[in-house]
Amino acid sequence: MPSSPGTDRQDTASAAPVEEAEAPERRERSQAEHEAEIARLEDRYKRALADLDNYRKRSAREVERRVEEGRDALLREWLEAVDTVERAARMDPDGPLGQGMRALLDQIEGLLARRGVQRIGEAGEPFDPERHDAVEVRMTTDAPENTVVDVIRAGYAIDGRVLRPAQVAVARRPQSSS
Repeated sequence: MPSSPGTDRQDTASAAPVEEAEAPERRERSQAEHEAEIARLEDRYKRALADLDNYRKRSAREVERRVEEGRDALLREWLEAVDTVERAARMDPDGPLGQGMRALLDQIEGLLARRGVQRIGEAGEPFDPERHDAVEVRMTTDAPENTVVDVIRAGYAIDGRVLRPAQVAVARRPQSSS
């Protein structure tokens, strides 16, 4: 049954002090919840910034790596041309063709040197499997064992990294028969 209008006012009046008593608690709880939410959002923001910074660094390294790979591939192709010019120069070392090929070879090697490419692998140096491919073993007493005695095809390096290992002949001591 509907209550009388006077009764409703009484219930409302008696409920008001209870709500006022709960209001500071709600405000404190609400403020604590807001502060916790702000802290959580600040943490997410800082993590997102760190992730973005890491992504930028990773992307820059990836771009640098790809540029380096492209440069190395192009240089390896040029090295094939260098090999061809060297072979042509050896065919007629004293004739005009040989002289022209040596001049061209000097120009190409100068260009490669300006790009930081260095020739590796020389006769007399110790064999290093990181820098040399042994394509031949020569029995000799004229050179110490595991020494490069001949360079079949020159190797090249850039910035301390081997672009192409040198193909070499390595000295081996003949076994003495006892």
